[in-house]
Amino acid sequence: MPDGALPVLDVKNLKTVFHTRSGDIHAVNSVSFDLRPGELLGVVGESGSGKSVTMMSLIGLLPSPPAEVREGQVMLGDQDLLKIGEERLRAIRGRDVGFVFQDPMTSLNPVFTVGFQIMEPLRRHMGMDKKRARKRAVELLELVGIPDAERRLKDFPHQFSGGMRQRVMIAIALACDPKVLIADEPTTALDVTIQAQIIELVKDLREKLGMAIIWITHDLGVIAGIADRVMVMYGGQVAEHGPVREVFANPAHPYTRALLKTVPKLREPRAEKLRVIEGQPPMLGAHPAACPFRARCAHAFDRCARENPARRLIGKGHDVACHWDHRTGEPT
Repeated sequence: MPDGALPVLDVKNLKTVFHTRSGDIHAVNSVSFDLRPGELLGVVGESGSGKSVTMMSLIGLLPSPPAEVREGQVMLGDQDLLKIGEERLRAIRGRDVGFVFQDPMTSLNPVFTVGFQIMEPLRRHMGMDKKRARKRAVELLELVGIPDAERRLKDFPHQFSGGMRQRVMIAIALACDPKVLIADEPTTALDVTIQAQIIELVKDLREKLGMAIIWITHDLGVIAGIADRVMVMYGGQVAEHGPVREVFANPAHPYTRALLKTVPKLREPRAEKLRVIEGQPPMLGAHPAACPFRARCAHAFDRCARENPARRLIGKGHDVACHWDHRTGEPT
């Protein structure tokens, strides 16, 4: 990643609400982050913390209604993705931003061949004729490690294994050489061996193509091995953010510390029980006016119930949203 490079993606104060019969659900609350060329940003947190909704909000993938991106700015280069029309946004989704979903079987269309699904964005967004698109599709399948690529263009998704389907999804996402690749838990449904292969594949592609990547996961071990920075989300907002080594070595937010303690360690006694975070994630039915983690936090005090903490800088590129100072063990 070039030092001091301008962000390829810059998100400020993003807020997303779901309108339901029971009232509004405040799913994303004032989320801000940026992404530089060639960088990999890991996004972690429990289910329901707002990771996927945040990323789908960026490029208009949420159904409206019930979803509404109520506020914010999403700059991709010099374009604010929240202010351009649907037609323009659709073109950007296919060309400038690639998205790899968690379950490839539900993302791939079962009635079209894999070749057709790879060639479609090439013809629509890159203006290729059928012959050029087919040649490029073969190259993409070879790039993601699918053997006998030319023959497999004629196969349907059900004729591929789970790991191979995920490779096909990556090939589709890479078809138009996007500036940003968003991978939403791309290895969750795969066995451990295939997970490792997909992770190695993405690392190789990142080095070859120099694209910026957002990797959404609940697996802290994966992020430790591949990310430059990590963004920890809780209750629809950013709890902590910074260089991955710094955050993992010196976690400042009680939630980050609790998450890291849940990771099993190889040298622990076999009789040692797995650690859990006691309590339940917050209900997001009201705009947060207090710290969302306070009910599960051993360090919570009166101010936590009165005021939602703002993110504050505690080191180079390292910030935290907490009223408790992990260095002194006292309120800030």
